[in-house]
Amino acid sequence: MVIHSFLRGGRMNLVSKLGETAQSKPDRTAYIFGEQTETYGGLQQKIDCFAEGLREIGVEKGDHVALLLGNTPHFVIAFYGALKAGAVVIPINPAYTPTEIGYMLTNGDAKVIVALGQLLPLYEKVHESLPKVSCVVLCETGEPLREPESTEVKMKLKSFTNIMKPPVRPFPEIDAEDTAAILYTSGTTGRPKGAMLTHQNLFSNANDTARYLTMNESDLVVAALPMFHVFCLTVCMNAPLMNGAAILIVPKFSPAEVFKLIKKHQATIFSGVPTMYNYLYQYEGADETGFRSIRICISGGAAMPVALLKSFEERFGVLVLEGYGLSEASPVTCFNPFSTGRKPGSIGTNILNVKNKVVNEIGEELPAGQVGELIVKGPNVMKGYYNMPEETAHTIKDGWLYTGDLAKRDEDGYFYIVDRKKDMIIVGGYNVYPREIEEVLYLHPEIAEAVVIGVPDPNTGEAVQCYVVPKNKTLTEDDVLSHCKKHLAKYKRPAAIVFMDEIPKNSTGKILRRALKDILTNQS
Repeated sequence: MVIHSFLRGGRMNLVSKLGETAQSKPDRTAYIFGEQTETYGGLQQKIDCFAEGLREIGVEKGDHVALLLGNTPHFVIAFYGALKAGAVVIPINPAYTPTEIGYMLTNGDAKVIVALGQLLPLYEKVHESLPKVSCVVLCETGEPLREPESTEVKMKLKSFTNIMKPPVRPFPEIDAEDTAAILYTSGTTGRPKGAMLTHQNLFSNANDTARYLTMNESDLVVAALPMFHVFCLTVCMNAPLMNGAAILIVPKFSPAEVFKLIKKHQATIFSGVPTMYNYLYQYEGADETGFRSIRICISGGAAMPVALLKSFEERFGVLVLEGYGLSEASPVTCFNPFSTGRKPGSIGTNILNVKNKVVNEIGEELPAGQVGELIVKGPNVMKGYYNMPEETAHTIKDGWLYTGDLAKRDEDGYFYIVDRKKDMIIVGGYNVYPREIEEVLYLHPEIAEAVVIGVPDPNTGEAVQCYVVPKNKTLTEDDVLSHCKKHLAKYKRPAAIVFMDEIPKNSTGKILRRALKDILTNQS
């Protein structure tokens, strides 16, 4: 029994648009996961049953449902099922520590948790500090769930399969401005903040991104990025499902698995962060014919070194389009146009219905070529941070979202991220942008990865320090410094080179500069 849900005023949302496709093309493939293929009709039925199951365990419109799930069909069903029940979804990285997860569950006022079965021991450790959580729905992942020791925990546990119930009454009406999801920022500058995204935010961004990338029903989109992250959520899940395309769900990123699955299923769109492209490029077993079915590669999450972009394209015969986004904007604001060409190193132009501009410190728009803060306006911009009115007022001014990223625009309307405002290094009064130095480092044939931070210096205020992962152990500090001398002005050159086996990254592959600074602090 399919019971549709529409936005007031007849405007579409994620749930109703998927329901429309399920009704008109029930036999079209919605996702592939391992040996399992699910149709839109089958997916819709599961979503409806999960939504009804949530209502039976006490979820009402506006309640918060946290998802601690990896890349499995459970995530798709639970995300859309919770929305259909009128709930607010809080996706959380299941690999976070108990302290990090506990903070988000508490700060986000989660009433129900939907989690991987293997996270039961974690919940047992923290359940006493989560009095607002009334139920934990555990997903079966092949291993039988063990009996919890605590009676209190046992009473709160439900099985994902067992709560599924056919719907018996209409689902709540959804308003465009109702909060659909709370996405916690990565916390690279302090405690994570929960960005409240409305149904209008998520639907408009998924739809506009898909149209901008010419996503269509014949596409098979690889979801190798973590689904709990906004990049994958919009570009690899919501956008395809809003356009009748199929998703190839990859449980965990590995170069070998990505090459194998793309070739096996003839996928057409791949999305990743720069480090994923670097791993694919560096992989010794790379199949250079493996990407022949791919018509678009999408890169986001961080700036992609131009040298890597060009090398990847030449080796695998694909087009890599860079874009830009942030959790607070659902997330996409810019993309290199698929139809009219791209510019390497650029994040592209405004996507449909979204405006970006570069401003000075008093909010005045700067002319082409000048560096300032990138600000964004559109139907994708969040309504604010959950329970943080002061942070919201600081970030959203006159409808514009202040991103904290330094950027510039060229005469053709293409934007370029120069660096994070907080990452800029000031050497003797001169502004030094880490990305510029990183681009130079990636030009060196013996450097696999590189990241640059500022460190205190008694003479210049700050100095440039580089962290480098070499391709072989013969690379020396003198080699790197000599290379930089050819390409960089004196004040931009590194004061020190630190060789590492691996650079710290978060779950999406984004390099953690803050972790490097913490290492430096602990060593001093």
